[in-house]
Amino acid sequence: MDLIMLGPPGCGKGTQAKMLVEKYGIPQISTGDLLREAVKNGTDLGKEAKKFMDAGKLVPDEVVIGMVRERLEKEDAKKGFILDGFPRTVPQAEALDKSLSQMGRKIQSVINIDVPDHEVVARLSGRRTCKGCGAMYHVKFKKPEKDGACDKCGAELYQRDDDNEDTISRRLQVYHDQTAPVKGHYQEKGVVADVPGVGEIDGITQAVIKALED
Repeated sequence: MDLIMLGPPGCGKGTQAKMLVEKYGIPQISTGDLLREAVKNGTDLGKEAKKFMDAGKLVPDEVVIGMVRERLEKEDAKKGFILDGFPRTVPQAEALDKSLSQMGRKIQSVINIDVPDHEVVARLSGRRTCKGCGAMYHVKFKKPEKDGACDKCGAELYQRDDDNEDTISRRLQVYHDQTAPVKGHYQEKGVVADVPGVGEIDGITQAVIKALED
C-alpha cells in the first residue's frame, strides 16, 4: 500500500499516519526527518541539502525527491509506505509519480484529512510548549494541572512564535495556494478519499481505515 497523507497544518495527519504504521506495518516517511537524518549522516544528498539550509534557502525539489527515492528503495518500504507532508506542490507530485513509475510503483491512495481553517487556528494557537522539557499542552484540549506550568518538570509554558494566529493564517494561505492543488492532481487519477478530521482521534482513524479498505 503506497499512500500519501494530505491536509492542512494541525489537521492530525502525523497522528493518523502513526496509527496506520501500527495497523499495516509500513513506514511513515516525513521529508523533514529525511533531511535531518541525511544532513546528520553526511550523505551526498545530505551535504547538498545542507548548502541550501545553511544559506537559509529551500532545499530544491530534485534533492528532496532523491532522498525520498532512496528511502523508498529500503527493504522496510517494499510492502508500502505512508508519505506524511509530501508532496507539498504539484511539481513535487509529478516528480514523485515519475520516480515511482521508474520503480514500477504508483500512489494507490491519498487520504485528505479535511479540517476547516477556523479549527486549525483554534488547535494551533492554543498550543503551549514547556521551556524546560519541551512537553506540549493545549489551553482547551490538554490543560496542565497548574495553569502556565509543566506537569512533568514544573517549568514555564509558552506559545511558540509559529503558533500565533498571524503565523498560522500565513501557513494556511501557503497551504491553500501550493499544497491544496496536489489533491486535484491525484483526484484526476481517482485515488483521493476525503476524511473529516474533526472529532475523536479513534473515530477519525476508523474513518481513514474504512476509506483505505473501501
